[in-house]
Amino acid sequence: MTLSISDHKLVIYQLLPRLFGNTKTLNKVYGSVEENGVGKFNDITDKALQELRLFGTTHVWYTGVIEHATMTDYSAYGIPNDDPDVIKGRAGSPYAIKDYYDVDPDLAVDVKNRMAEFEELIKRTQANGLNVIIDFVPNHVARCYHSDAKLGNIRDFGEDDDKTKAFHPQNDFYYIPGQSFVVPPGYNPGGDGFKHPLKDGHEETPARATGNDVFSATPSINDWFETIKLNYGVDYLNGRQTHFDPIPSVWNKMYDILHFWASKGIDGFRCDMVEHVPMEFWGWVISRMKEEFPDLIFIGEAYDTREYDNYIYNGKFDYLYDKSGLYDAIYKLTRNEGTVWDINKVWNYDTRGKEEHMLRFMENHDELRIASAAFAGDPWLAVPGMIITATLSVGPIMIYSGQEVGEPAEGSEGFSGADGRTTIFDYWGVPSLQKWVNNGKYDGAGLDGAQQALRFFYHKLLLAARENEAIRIGDFYELMLANQQNSGFDEKVYAYLRYTTKQKILIVVNFNRDQRQLNVKLPSDLRERLSISGPVTFTDILSGVKFSSNDTALGLDLTLPATSGVMLSF
Repeated sequence: MTLSISDHKLVIYQLLPRLFGNTKTLNKVYGSVEENGVGKFNDITDKALQELRLFGTTHVWYTGVIEHATMTDYSAYGIPNDDPDVIKGRAGSPYAIKDYYDVDPDLAVDVKNRMAEFEELIKRTQANGLNVIIDFVPNHVARCYHSDAKLGNIRDFGEDDDKTKAFHPQNDFYYIPGQSFVVPPGYNPGGDGFKHPLKDGHEETPARATGNDVFSATPSINDWFETIKLNYGVDYLNGRQTHFDPIPSVWNKMYDILHFWASKGIDGFRCDMVEHVPMEFWGWVISRMKEEFPDLIFIGEAYDTREYDNYIYNGKFDYLYDKSGLYDAIYKLTRNEGTVWDINKVWNYDTRGKEEHMLRFMENHDELRIASAAFAGDPWLAVPGMIITATLSVGPIMIYSGQEVGEPAEGSEGFSGADGRTTIFDYWGVPSLQKWVNNGKYDGAGLDGAQQALRFFYHKLLLAARENEAIRIGDFYELMLANQQNSGFDEKVYAYLRYTTKQKILIVVNFNRDQRQLNVKLPSDLRERLSISGPVTFTDILSGVKFSSNDTALGLDLTLPATSGVMLSF
């Protein structure tokens, strides 16, 4: 099997500035910004960026940059307070956008000059050889959305809506005429004892539909009740009829927003929940943006593997999340569930012919931390899965800040309960990451030996993925059929070859909880194609250890410890 190839390998490091530079360690449940602290744009220094680049990063995804609803009072700076009844967490969700044309005041040292501080971060990041990605949140906005930073000739969302109609193609929102929005019963914003000048019940008449397609005035506490769904010309209550001619108002407004941020020199957008927005919009807006910004990349958060082709070839996305494919397969194997045939299904069916467009990861802000009890409980159990995630194909790999030092996301932060995830809603410090940050020195001096070793593993793996031609641009050949009857192979051992005419790398991983004595064979057709014969010496890129076979026709004898893997260059 030959996968399509590209000429690059993106390594994306996701970080929330709110969390990344925060050195406060109190971590009080539902703590305020003063109590628990918050990271700033300026905390992401040249030193921090140099370390990320040395680590193997090519792109930094700054998550939660655009201004979103918050319970923190910034009225002294001319920023209206938001109603806490429709905010999740003291800090607020980065995906409940309050003003598409501004940045989060939490992240600025000088709030009045917050945009200038972000623009300096863009320049600083690029000067250190890294590219900048930010979020684009197209499906919904905060219930308190109002832009006070938009350009003078731009109309605000909902400003020209006919609110008497549940749906109109040129309305920006969907309405529930004659009904008022009801805050979900039982919601206790800010936790016990929290006081806020606007904590008096959110007033919204007529009610507007909620972001996760809830066309009711009474969403539940489990819905995205803090957001309002935007109208792209799809009449959901009448068979999802589409009205794209003339172009809906929201389409043009979103183009203006993308253009605004692209003009600041960013290099790409991670687009939130792309399946909640019509594919026709994506094809229209991405094509239009790339006419002016041809190198701009678009990453789509997508989950339906059946629609991957649609979003790549019609929606024009450069990359898509492969959460429902490889992530889910690796997740099960890391937990000692599932089999390696789940991985075979991913490349052979789900992503066949699309591998260069697949963004792979084992953590992000939505998913469980590997080291959490809810996932694996031990970050080292991710070694075989991470090797595959980084090397299965030419597509990008993503690391979530703190993953590389085994952050377990312990405790309940506030709106986020004890769920094995690092909160995106609350003010918080990330303990394991703070040991690497070391009060802004970014030297890892606070890490213990196991954490240092784990970070070194990630460092070696990311550099291997970037610097080795066979991984960066090479073809793929799975070795499971050739080895399924061989010594030591079972449904928790996976092997494949990545290769070019100049380099060959044999990758073998063991998900088992005990070691395996393996004999790995390369089939005769592959040996002939690549002119492999006689004795061969293999060198593990990750450890430098050498292995040898006196006759490749007889295979390579290999001992793999529990939950480990090798990348054997030859």
